[in-house]
Parts: sequence; structure tokens; C-alpha cells
Amino acid sequence: MRRLIALLPVGFFLILAAYFAWSLRPGYDPHALPSAMIDREAPAFDLPTLGGPGTLARDALLGQPTVVNFFASWCVPCRIEHPLLMHLATQGKIRLYGIAYKDKPEDSARFLTQFGDPYKAIGMDRDGRTGLDFGVYGVPETYVLDAAGHIRKRFVGPLSEAAVNKELLPLLRQLGSP
Repeated sequence: MRRLIALLPVGFFLILAAYFAWSLRPGYDPHALPSAMIDREAPAFDLPTLGGPGTLARDALLGQPTVVNFFASWCVPCRIEHPLLMHLATQGKIRLYGIAYKDKPEDSARFLTQFGDPYKAIGMDRDGRTGLDFGVYGVPETYVLDAAGHIRKRFVGPLSEAAVNKELLPLLRQLGSP
């Protein structure tokens, strides 16, 4: 019995060492959150648009590769990524739609007035149901949809210039984006 108790710390150490070795393996990104939605059809949605009559529906996004960005006026990281989205929109490099996640229309409108509006259209997901269907953990999150409406990539957190240049734009070119 004493021998077993003496080996307990050694066993604990080996388990801990194996965990760290697994976490530090090449190519492992601890920030990457897996998504069960990759290569699946984007969830159906039909959201009221910000600032006007009409709706933003998934079917409106079909036909060419599209980027869908979940954001909110109360989200600090959204403010960090917003200048990059504005730059991409002015360059005409992406077809970008926004979904205001759990936000009030007046707050979203004020945010976009203050920082600029890079989106072709904005759907209001006031109750967060569409975000839940997509698997959103928190904002900002960005999804790349192919022309058929299948989710091909998910970016968690604010987009960086490196992620845009190394992953987003090459993927859009591969998917046939103009």
C-alpha cells in the first residue's frame, strides 16, 4: 500500500507531462476552436435588417463566396477588428455581410455611424438565435461561406491582418471570389 501511495505523485506527473506534450505538438493552435459546422450548410435565417424594411436571409448570400461577420456595439474586440473590415470593404476584396449579435438597433447604428459601415447589409439577431445556430461562442466571429452556402472557415475573435492575408483572402480566391 505504501508503495502505491509513493507512486501516486509519479503517475500524476506522467499524466501532466503527457498533457503538456500533447498541447505543445507542432501545428497545434490552442486558440483554434473546432466547429461542427465546417463543410455544412449555413443555418437558415431571416433577420430584420438594420435601418430599413426588409430582411437578411441566408438565401440572399448564395451565388458567390461570402463573409459573414457577427459583431456588436458593446464588443471591444469588434472595435479592434473594425478598421480592417473597413479597409477590406473599400478595397472591394470581400463580399461582407454583418449580423448584429444581441444588440439594439440604435446601438448598432450609432456604432456604424461612428466607425463606418463596411457591410452590404446587416441583420439584427436581437435574441442571439442565429448566432446560436451558427455556433457562435462570442463576438466577433467571422464565417466564410462558399457559393452554395456551406461554411468553409470560421475565425474566432477579431480578424488580424495576418489572418486575412494568409487565410481569408486565399480561401476566397480558392472558392472563386472575384
